[in-house]
Amino acid sequence: MCGICGILHSDGRPVDADLLRRMNDSITHRGPDSDGFFLAGHVGMAMRRLAIIDLSGGDQPIFNEDGSVAITFNGEIYNYRELRAELLRHGHRFATDGDTEVIVHAYEQWGDAMLPRLNGMFAFAIWDAPRRRLLIARDRMGEKPLYWQHSPTHGLVWGSEAKAVLAAPWVERRVNPLALHHYLTLQYTPDPLTIYAGVSQLPAAHKLVLEGGAPPRVERWWQLPFEPKLKISDGEAIAQARALLGAAVERQLVSEVPLGAFLSGGIDSSIIVALMAERASERVRTFSIGFDERHFSETHYARQVAERYGTEHHEFIFRPADLVRVIEGVAAAVDEPFADPAALPLYELARQTRRHVTVALSGDGGDETLAGYRRYMLDGWLRPYAALPGWITQGAVPAAAARIPEPTWIPEDRNPITGFKRLGQFSAVTHKASLVRWGSYFSQAEKLALYTDRWRDELARVDSADWLAAAYDGARASSLLDRTLSADHATYLAGDLLPKTDRMSMAHSLEARAPFLDAAWVEWTARLPARLKVRGRRTKWLLAAAFGEMLPPEVAARGKQGFSIPVGTWLRNELRPWAEERLLDSPALGEWLRPAAVAALVGEHMSGKVNHGKKLWALLMLELWMEQKMGTLV
Repeated sequence: MCGICGILHSDGRPVDADLLRRMNDSITHRGPDSDGFFLAGHVGMAMRRLAIIDLSGGDQPIFNEDGSVAITFNGEIYNYRELRAELLRHGHRFATDGDTEVIVHAYEQWGDAMLPRLNGMFAFAIWDAPRRRLLIARDRMGEKPLYWQHSPTHGLVWGSEAKAVLAAPWVERRVNPLALHHYLTLQYTPDPLTIYAGVSQLPAAHKLVLEGGAPPRVERWWQLPFEPKLKISDGEAIAQARALLGAAVERQLVSEVPLGAFLSGGIDSSIIVALMAERASERVRTFSIGFDERHFSETHYARQVAERYGTEHHEFIFRPADLVRVIEGVAAAVDEPFADPAALPLYELARQTRRHVTVALSGDGGDETLAGYRRYMLDGWLRPYAALPGWITQGAVPAAAARIPEPTWIPEDRNPITGFKRLGQFSAVTHKASLVRWGSYFSQAEKLALYTDRWRDELARVDSADWLAAAYDGARASSLLDRTLSADHATYLAGDLLPKTDRMSMAHSLEARAPFLDAAWVEWTARLPARLKVRGRRTKWLLAAAFGEMLPPEVAARGKQGFSIPVGTWLRNELRPWAEERLLDSPALGEWLRPAAVAALVGEHMSGKVNHGKKLWALLMLELWMEQKMGTLV
C-alpha cells in the first residue's frame, strides 16, 4: 500500500527532482515506511511505501530484468502468487517476493491485456522506456485513487491525491462550477471531474496512455457484466456464495504486518469477521465505533459478533467533544468538499485502529453487489405511484409532508417521515437516478434557489440526475435492478464510499481491504438473478441465506441500518456556534450562494421545524474546503 506521483514533460525537458520530492512528501501519510524515486530525463516517478508484503525487498520503483520497464504501485494484488507461478513458467526472473514486480512482468508478457488478470485494488504507473510509453491504470471498482492534469506546455502530472498534483506550480487552483453543482446533490464530485478546474480523476477500470507525442488517451479496460444470467438454484447459489466469499477473505488475509477488521455490527462486516475467524491462524482483532446517541449506535450488535468468535475486540465511542478536531482532519484528508458525515467516525475509527494493526478488512461493497439498500426494493414497488397525476405526487403529497416535523434523533434511513418527504422527489426524478430520488442532498430546484444570479443562470440547464442516468444507460444490463446496481457501482460506490474509506484510512497510514469487492465475487454476484438479491421485503437475501447461521440471531435478522450520523442534532447543539459562524458570515460561500437563502436554511433547522442537517453539512464542508484549500475563489 503506497502513494504514487509523477511528471512527464511533453517538451523533453528534465523533471525537477526537488518538485517531485515535494509532490511525494505531500502524501507521506499514505506510506510512512520508505520512499522511492525514478528519474530519467523528462520522466519522473515517485512513491511512498506502507510496507505490507515482502517487507525487506519490496521498495519501489521496481523494474523488469534489464531495467527498461519501471513501475510505481499503490495497492494489493491478491492473486499475485498464481500470476507469479504462471510468469515463471514463461521464463521471467524475479528479484523480489512481492506483488509489485508481478505487474511489471505481466506487462512484459501480455501488455495492457494483463489488466483483467489482476485481482486486487490498485493504481499504478508503468514507464516503458524502449517504447517511450506511459501506462497509468486503476482497479475495477476504484478502491485506489488517481488524479491527473495535462497541459500542452508542461505535459502530464499525476498523483494518488489531488494535493500531489496541486504541488506542481503550473496547476491552477480554480473552482470547477460543474463539479460544485454536482457535489451539492451527490455529496461528492463525480469522476472524471474534480472540484479543481483542469484536474481530473481517472475513473475506475480505466487506463491512461501517453505515447508518441500524442495527448493522453483515457480508455475503459473493464465493465461489470450483469448478463447472461446464471441459471442457478437457491441451494447452488448458497454453496457457491460460501465458497467464493470465503476464498476472497482468505486471499485478503495475506500480510506480514498485524491485521484486523472493522466490525460495525451490520451483516456485511459481521460475515467478514466470521469468515476471518474460520481461516485466521490467530485470534482476530476487531474494531468498532459508536455514539452516545443509542438510536445511531450499533456497538451492541458488534459485541455479539465479537463474543461469538472470541475476537480481541476494541470499542470506541465518538463524542461531540472530538467533533471540530475530526471535522478539520477529514477536510484536510479529502482535498475536495466531501459531505458524507460517516467520514467523521470512520476517520476516528481508523486513527484508533492504526494503534493496533496496519491492515483492516471491511464490509464495503456488500450492499452494491447484493442489493442491500431499501431503495432497490422501493424503486420497484413505487413505480405505480410515480405514474399518478402530478397534482398528487408533486402537489398534495409534498404539501402534506412539509407540515410534518422531522425529528433528528431518528436515523434518516429508518425514519418513515423522511421517506414520506422523499415521495415528491421520487416522482419528479427519473427512475434512472435512484440515488437522487432517495439519497440526494439538494434537489435541482433547491440548488437554483440557493445560487447567486450568475451561477443560477450558468447551471440552470445542468441536472445532476442526468449524471447518474448516463451511468444507468451505459450498464451492461437490462432490468431496472441491475441497471441501478451498475450505476451505483460506477457512481456512489466509486465516488463516495470507496474514496471515504481510502482517505480516512490512509490519513492514518492504515490499509483497508474489501473482500466484497474481490473480482471473482463481484462478477459472479452481478450475474445472479434478482430473486437471490431482493426477495419480498428482504434485501441481500443471499447473504442472509448463506451466512445467517454463522451470526448471532439478532444480527442475522437485522435490516440495513447504514452508518447514520446525528449531524442534525449536533448542529442544533454542540456545533451550533461553530456552524452559524461559518455559514452566516462566509465570504467564500457568498460568491456562490445567496446569504439570505443560506440563512433561511439555518433558521429553519435551528427552530426544530425541519431537519436540514445533511444540507447544512454539505454547505459546511464546502465552506471549510474553500478556507483550507482555496481561499475565496471563483
